[in-house]
Amino acid sequence: MSKGTKVPGYMQGKGSRNPRGIIGDREIRYKCSLQNTILDVLRGRPGWQEVPGQNNIQPNVNQANPKQAGQQSTGQQQANTGKSGSGSTTQGTTSGYKGSFQSIPPITRNSDGDWDFYWCDREWLAQNYDTMFLYEHQKILHFRNHYELTRKNLMVKNLKRLKKQTERELGKAEGQSFEFFPTTYELPSEYHIFVEEFKKNPGIIWIMKPAARAQGRGIFLFRRLKDITDWKKGEYQPLSDPNREVPETYVVQRYIENPYLIGGRKFDVRVYVLVVSYNPLKVWLYRSGFARFSNTRFSLDSIEDTYVHLTNVAIQKNAPDYDPDKGCKWSTQQLRKYLSAKHGVEAVKKAFKGIDNIIIKSLQSVQKIIINDKHCFEMYGYDVLFDSDLKPWLIEINASPSLTASGKEDYDLKFGLLNDLLNVLDLENRLTGKEKRVGGWDLLWEDGPILADDGNMECAPNGTTASIPNSFLGCHNERKRQLRELYTAAQSIKKS
Repeated sequence: MSKGTKVPGYMQGKGSRNPRGIIGDREIRYKCSLQNTILDVLRGRPGWQEVPGQNNIQPNVNQANPKQAGQQSTGQQQANTGKSGSGSTTQGTTSGYKGSFQSIPPITRNSDGDWDFYWCDREWLAQNYDTMFLYEHQKILHFRNHYELTRKNLMVKNLKRLKKQTERELGKAEGQSFEFFPTTYELPSEYHIFVEEFKKNPGIIWIMKPAARAQGRGIFLFRRLKDITDWKKGEYQPLSDPNREVPETYVVQRYIENPYLIGGRKFDVRVYVLVVSYNPLKVWLYRSGFARFSNTRFSLDSIEDTYVHLTNVAIQKNAPDYDPDKGCKWSTQQLRKYLSAKHGVEAVKKAFKGIDNIIIKSLQSVQKIIINDKHCFEMYGYDVLFDSDLKPWLIEINASPSLTASGKEDYDLKFGLLNDLLNVLDLENRLTGKEKRVGGWDLLWEDGPILADDGNMECAPNGTTASIPNSFLGCHNERKRQLRELYTAAQSIKKS
């Protein structure tokens, strides 16, 4: 390989260095391809400066920079970023939610590659990753082949493979820990196998999903095989015409007919997971999230009604009686309190431990497949459904969960989520690297399960003394106070 040849980031040697030097006390240069809450967070972070370029939102001098959900004091801003900041405010919006904004100076940097942090989209990464050169300190969103986990057909394929391997090596009993995804087949490749299974269970409901689409597009339910006969003929007939496009891949799953209902309505839970490394596997779980409710009471009599069966906000907001002010969301904290009051703390603890199992098993299923790169990180949006027995089921995993806020509470959640993600990545080098909690993120797994510290048991039953997993989904999330204490402690440790 010639001296001037550029290689992908994951192939570069440890000795690679940015000729401008690693990040020290200088400003952190970032790029962002989205115009929603993440851009608000990046622009509101003291010491960070935007770099315009291809696939980047081009700011102008008068464009405003929002701060989190209204006016913030200097102390609050320090809690968000660990640094102080000031500025005048004006009104405007970039995220879809109207809040308070801080004016920013004009941007003069023009180099497209002159960045330290890049929140890119999946399409850009697919086109550029294999030809990129990444310096030691640079961070970029998405692993190269993230789709191994986030495409519905590949997700199930990888889970099935790991389940079989587990059963072969550890026995059938251990394989039962993978019983968290419905019976699933890929179409058209497994159509005949599906038909055999369909005939064994007449009358049950199946759900059809495009493998690579999002926001509920293309999903429908059916009971009879003839309901998809026309679809099969039109979509999956043999490619006799060489010019015909390859048919779109679908998955067909056994529909969960007994979902847990609140107020007669179906819901699923959005859980945020941050992976900073696959080798070794290092996973963070965010305490806050939300439950998304259907707009119409649940019934199996009208399987064609998407407002009954699909909880995606993109679908529910088009319902005739949808109230945009109220929406169809509960915070995960509200949900956990409700379930605990109705079923007891232990039952809910078991249900949420099942979510931890889903997260770890699914990530382990692709651990040896994902192209690990120390420059890459991934924030997944897991969608989990509880059935009437409080058993959690994995519905899908999103590589690009929506960051557009639907209201003030949603904006506050996503702003804190993303700000704390940057705190975990710690480009400013303000942490010790030994932290188990950073803001709302709890370290769930680092080449093995992480146990909670004795003083960090907000959701543990009274009197608990045994060590418990460092998992607090739906627990109290006083992130600002925790960040202030965390940075103070980290500075003391570094000085000593």
